[in-house]
Amino acid sequence: MAAVSPTVRRVPLIAGNWKMNLDHLQAIAFVQKLAWTLKDANHDFSAVEVAVFPPFTDLRSVQTLVAADKLPLAFGGQDVSEHESGAYTGEISAAFLAALESRYVIIGHSERRTLHAETDEQVAGKVAAALKHNIAPIICVGETAEDLETHGASAVPVAQLRAALSRVDSAADFVVAYEPVWAIGSGQAATPEQAEQVAAALRAVIAEVLGDDVAAKTRILYGGSVKSGNIAGFMREPNVDGALVGGASLDVNEFAAIVRYQKHVGL
Repeated sequence: MAAVSPTVRRVPLIAGNWKMNLDHLQAIAFVQKLAWTLKDANHDFSAVEVAVFPPFTDLRSVQTLVAADKLPLAFGGQDVSEHESGAYTGEISAAFLAALESRYVIIGHSERRTLHAETDEQVAGKVAAALKHNIAPIICVGETAEDLETHGASAVPVAQLRAALSRVDSAADFVVAYEPVWAIGSGQAATPEQAEQVAAALRAVIAEVLGDDVAAKTRILYGGSVKSGNIAGFMREPNVDGALVGGASLDVNEFAAIVRYQKHVGL
């Protein structure tokens, strides 16, 4: 495995993927309450970054609120088109997300791969499209229960990441999210040790493809049944730099407790 500089500080990122939940009015109320909750807890956003990923119809409302109230929250899209523009009904381009000041975009989530037959080639195209518009992709990788039994934990995520990085250069800013498919929404998370094993393998791939410096600075998140009661265990692992949170991100107090994993405020 490639050496990673111990002097590099990776700011943890806690990201909430709302999936197809909350309309634009609910989104405004949620973001306001989340900001107030974290402010009341004296959360240091420079120590742990916070991002939310609303449905596309909510993004303008969230952008307006964040800008008007100068909230220290990042936000982004749950998916993006690999195409710049044209006759692609229902698609949203990276240019559109950039116009809304999206800092991040989720790409390659297992629900996209499974429900929409999204391929590694499409994921690579979406990553390239996001980077073209200075949006940091959160590249999702993960194995199914069948993959785990047949190939072990690392093989499929490593192959997915290698494909996703095929059009990325060493100057790119991106995040990787390891989400074992068997853990998403199941209530049964991977163990911190399992997450660390795969995260270390993913960091080694980044080092191989883009160099040690890129590997050292790239954040790797864990996702899959993350909650306030287990986040601290994952965050103790050296190669886990945050979490991509699903269902628990829809509860303001629970999500805030995950963000505040260092202090477990509210628990």
